Amino acid sequence: MGNPQAIDPDCLRTLIAQVRPLEYYPTVNIFPLCYLAVDFRTPSNVGALFRLADALGIEKIYLTGTSITPPNPKLKRLSRSTEQSVPFAYWESPIAMAAELREQGYRLICLEVGTDSIELDALEISPSEKACLILGSEREGVATELLEMADEVVHIPMRGINASMNVVTACAIASYAITRQQKDA
Repeated sequence: MGNPQAIDPDCLRTLIAQVRPLEYYPTVNIFPLCYLAVDFRTPSNVGALFRLADALGIEKIYLTGTSITPPNPKLKRLSRSTEQSVPFAYWESPIAMAAELREQGYRLICLEVGTDSIELDALEISPSEKACLILGSEREGVATELLEMADEVVHIPMRGINASMNVVTACAIASYAITRQQKDA
């Protein structure tokens, strides 16, 4: 499965009309960053992932395992139709997909709290470096096999009483930190 690169004109008009002020114009800047989402079974998380990828210029989403994929009416509503403009693919095996991305020259970065994880602020990415942010399910997190394959495991320091946050919220923070380093490419 995949998604065409062309943006549906009606979708684009709707997205532009929702933005204030009207001087906003979408750019074509795409960062060398993709997402590998493992077992995203909640339509709101998958829809939010598409919306985030569109907003930040992420090149592609790889949905794996038991992840919900387009077309899905709940996902479409929550993504605000960005699943029509963000390229994606489905792979059954997240391990095989990660191995394929590594062969294509992507640096594999897992977003997960662990004994060997580093703080997100310590992650250094060169401007032209291709990166894949690996995201686990809300319930299980990132699988051990993927953590062992990763070039880097990063976490966001938690300051509150709760030791976790929504996976897409965490993805947004990590994506922003990574793309800020890639912006000079």
